[in-house]
Amino acid sequence: MAADSLAVLPWRAWDSGPARAAWDALAAQAGTPNPFFEPWYLLPGLARFDPQERVRIASLARGGALEALVPLQRAMRYGRHLLPHLAVWLHANAFLGAPLVAAGAEEAFWEALLDWADRNAGSALFLHAAALPLDSALADALMAVGARQHRRVALVHREARAMLASPLGAADYLEQALPGKKRKELRRQHARLAEQGALTVSRRQDADGIGPWIEHFLALEARGWKGSAGSALACADETAGLFRTSMTAAAARGCLERLSLDLDGEPIAMLATLFAPPGAFSYKTAFDERFARFSPGVLLQLENLALLERSDVRWADSCAAPDHPMIDSLWRERRMIGRSSIAIGGAARRALFGRIVSFELSRNPQGLT
Repeated sequence: MAADSLAVLPWRAWDSGPARAAWDALAAQAGTPNPFFEPWYLLPGLARFDPQERVRIASLARGGALEALVPLQRAMRYGRHLLPHLAVWLHANAFLGAPLVAAGAEEAFWEALLDWADRNAGSALFLHAAALPLDSALADALMAVGARQHRRVALVHREARAMLASPLGAADYLEQALPGKKRKELRRQHARLAEQGALTVSRRQDADGIGPWIEHFLALEARGWKGSAGSALACADETAGLFRTSMTAAAARGCLERLSLDLDGEPIAMLATLFAPPGAFSYKTAFDERFARFSPGVLLQLENLALLERSDVRWADSCAAPDHPMIDSLWRERRMIGRSSIAIGGAARRALFGRIVSFELSRNPQGLT
């Protein structure tokens, strides 16, 4: 990798010990943390969802140090429409699209990436960045670079998802988040559930027993509505394999917390949380629907408020859909997430892009999806 340059290479070029080490060092310095773009999660996803290596990894090195990294693809469709474009690559189980960029290098990254996109647009009509946190230095830098270069940056979709960010301790936060009647009902459900057997909570951040824990999670999720709908991780070899590989790696690195509510030693609610300080990400949760009347998933989330007591966590992203019926009522803060389309290329291409954006926003402010 040349110094002070943007390189765009097949993703397998990054699957080596030295490359991963540089990547890990970058992730530790990222101004906007994103575990879904760290090597232990991104590379297994690419191996399963892009075996033909259509995805490239763009990286910025300055002064011999890696300062930015993002996976890119050339996509032909945009929503239902045939609109070739460049895009930050995501899959259905990656819940944030923030490029990994060292704090303070955000504008340099966008300048380098957009310069490359101008020169290598091919048939692409624009660059699209999805699932970008809007309250971040990364998003601010994109808007600043766009304004400075007279380059249109169009926010085509925004949504608010539940976030946990408070100086309060767990007990005080719960008291403010839920009315007394609801807290009383949850205490009643906990007591009734405890009558069904020995009720315990398990919280681990090591790698011991990770294999059985993974298989318990996959089976528990598959027995519920996601299994019936065909969307459980275990329903496809690719997603089951990604979960096994990435959770094993995360546990070995100490960045996975396994939280479970157990009845007579068997998990009836489970939660996987990923840590990327100062953030945490509520990655996957599942509960045994045979005990739904006791709200085991909610009871487990009450235990999860212990995140507020951790010195290395300032906020936690729920990774949940907007207006989620459970977590939105308990986690009261909101994280704004957006999709932006960005002009690239010469004057004619940018003029066409302007018409595409105007059409998109006039028909549906939420985007062409």
